[in-house]
Amino acid sequence: MTQSVCFRRQRIRSNGVTIHCAIAGNGAPLLLLHGYPQTHSMWHRVAPDLARDHSVVCPDLRGYGDSSKPPGLPDHSNYSKRVMALDMVGVMRALGHERFHVIGHDRGGRVAHRLARDHGQRVRSLTLIDICPTLKMYEATNMAFARAYYHWFLFIQPAPLPERMIAAVGLEGIFGRMHSAMGSSGSPFAAAALKEYLRCFDAKTIHASCEDYRASAGIDLVHDRADAGKKLEMPVLAIWGTRGVVGKMFDCLGDWREVAQDVTGVALDSGHFVPEEQAPGVVQAVRDFLSRQQ
Repeated sequence: MTQSVCFRRQRIRSNGVTIHCAIAGNGAPLLLLHGYPQTHSMWHRVAPDLARDHSVVCPDLRGYGDSSKPPGLPDHSNYSKRVMALDMVGVMRALGHERFHVIGHDRGGRVAHRLARDHGQRVRSLTLIDICPTLKMYEATNMAFARAYYHWFLFIQPAPLPERMIAAVGLEGIFGRMHSAMGSSGSPFAAAALKEYLRCFDAKTIHASCEDYRASAGIDLVHDRADAGKKLEMPVLAIWGTRGVVGKMFDCLGDWREVAQDVTGVALDSGHFVPEEQAPGVVQAVRDFLSRQQ
């Protein structure tokens, strides 16, 4: 992570895996969860600012970055958002944080949503960046969505076909297709961050990330359906990019209000990779939101 704030690295054993984290700052604890196919480094334009007055924890999710990448189980349950959320509870507890704010982008947002569902007493507030609820998105699938989010439907196919196809085109091939499909112009990534994503995108990450998506299309939907009618009680902030799929094809604010009681929203002129494309807007929205939670 490139920044003026000094982040320390720590490896924390939690829920049977080892989670690699970058940690800095003092104040109310704030957990930042990254998306696909990235690592904690995606927060390099956001985390240093927030660390000025928060205890910021940026982990690599299980299966990503320098965290453990166990082989998937037959039912993909070890990559369910329930299990990945429990990893984060253990990480925060190990750091002495029993209650904390959570911010998640993309896959990290889905982990954050489940964390708030299963451990609501621990989550002071929830910020979700450029996602709608997983169940809502799958149930609203049409041809336009399937074309834009083709990877959702490729990655969930049985192993090893998706893994072999992804390895054949590499991370830069995946990203190149995502940029245009998800509303980004050019590359939104800093060179140092992209170098980290490339370094970590090995065969184990490819398999683990497919397992993440397979879980989302299976066991995660079972868990989500079991929560039908139960609304999250903590304050929720939804941030989305107006040029991305979520901004164009979904009612992000309305969709989150279906599953949470207290939701505010901020739209930014961005594609999908909002924290890297519109970092100042994200920081301002998060700061305004957190200032109301004191």
